[in-house]
Amino acid sequence: MKTIIYWFRNDLRLEDNPGLAQACSDADYLLPVVIHDPQTTCLTAWGFERVGHHRQQFLNSAVKDLKSQLQQAGSALYVFHGKPAQIFLELANKLGDIVVYCQQIEAPEEKAQIKEIQDSGILVKDFWQSSMLDPVDLPFALDCMPDVFTTFRQRIEAAKLKYAMPIGVPKQMPRLPTGMRDVALTDAEPLNTTAVDFEGGESKARQHINQYFERRLPDTYKQTRNQLMGKDYSSKFSPWLALGCCSASAIAHRLASYEQQHGANDGTYWLWLELLWRDYFEFLPFKYGARLFCAQGLSEKPISPSNPRLFNQWVSGQTPDAFINAGMTELSQTGFLSNRMRQIVASYWIYDMGGDWRAGAAWFESRLIDYDVYSNQGNWLYIAGRGTDPRGGRPFNVAKQAREHDPNESYRKKWLE
Repeated sequence: MKTIIYWFRNDLRLEDNPGLAQACSDADYLLPVVIHDPQTTCLTAWGFERVGHHRQQFLNSAVKDLKSQLQQAGSALYVFHGKPAQIFLELANKLGDIVVYCQQIEAPEEKAQIKEIQDSGILVKDFWQSSMLDPVDLPFALDCMPDVFTTFRQRIEAAKLKYAMPIGVPKQMPRLPTGMRDVALTDAEPLNTTAVDFEGGESKARQHINQYFERRLPDTYKQTRNQLMGKDYSSKFSPWLALGCCSASAIAHRLASYEQQHGANDGTYWLWLELLWRDYFEFLPFKYGARLFCAQGLSEKPISPSNPRLFNQWVSGQTPDAFINAGMTELSQTGFLSNRMRQIVASYWIYDMGGDWRAGAAWFESRLIDYDVYSNQGNWLYIAGRGTDPRGGRPFNVAKQAREHDPNESYRKKWLE
């Protein structure tokens, strides 16, 4: 009798979850678990918590929803706190031989977690399932992928690739291991969500995606995506994508169906293009590995010296620039920031304040409810000129950005008055 533990990582969903589907197919007994690793709740090198309040609350709500989804499917979710390797050793002592199935994450810390589990003698099978495209379909090997996004996109489009076909919810969940009957289920973490308009979970993701397409918002995506305020200026899929409450391939499949019904246009194309950008950042670690996560990135440029006083001004929204202060205030109060504003405040920290890009990236990791290890690292490297972009950095003219995107100062007034 085969006992499989399915370890939910950043894939907190039942639908279009190939690893979970395979576990359901292979297992006689299946134990779904979530593990809160203390490493993710420690302080950063800059002295602030690695997972801030808004991000933690969004995660708590997503786990609560996943627990509900599993209960409705006739299973349960066990939530543990501790190092994954130690948790699995304790479960192996209780249940006997186990195999761990989980999502594959190509980032150093997440890979180290898997190695530590394997080194303890437990078999792990991980599944790549976070991208819109399946790596096996790509017209190039990942370790030889194009460095420049434009070339990457052109190769993808020339191969007529759009997305990997999503799969449904497992038809049946295997029984829970009998040895877990005496283990109390952990209650859901307390919720005190203050992040504007966002609540985690697969059911909430489904509701949001449905209303977005039903209201035909993809049609205007290109025109509105650089706006700074409002619920509808961009898709807002990113919080749920970050925790895997929905999949990129399922969204792309829904988008393709939408285009068949209503016709394709610039808006629908640009929405797909943003999902492709996400894939690009997800695939880069297969080529460059841990180098992407080093202090210098792929560059040989020196690292800016740490300046705690200036960093505190930036994170607290007390810089000499009101536009920047508005953005940093929004981030602190809501756990979210528009993509355009993220680029602007990042550029200001790196080029106007001469700050260490790693401190900025760590602050985003702590505060953003849609923090994603690939996109966060990729975008900060892109702005700092330490990634694959040939232009060697993307400094923004903040005054020009303010004139173009906040001409009436309505954004500044909202967050600073």
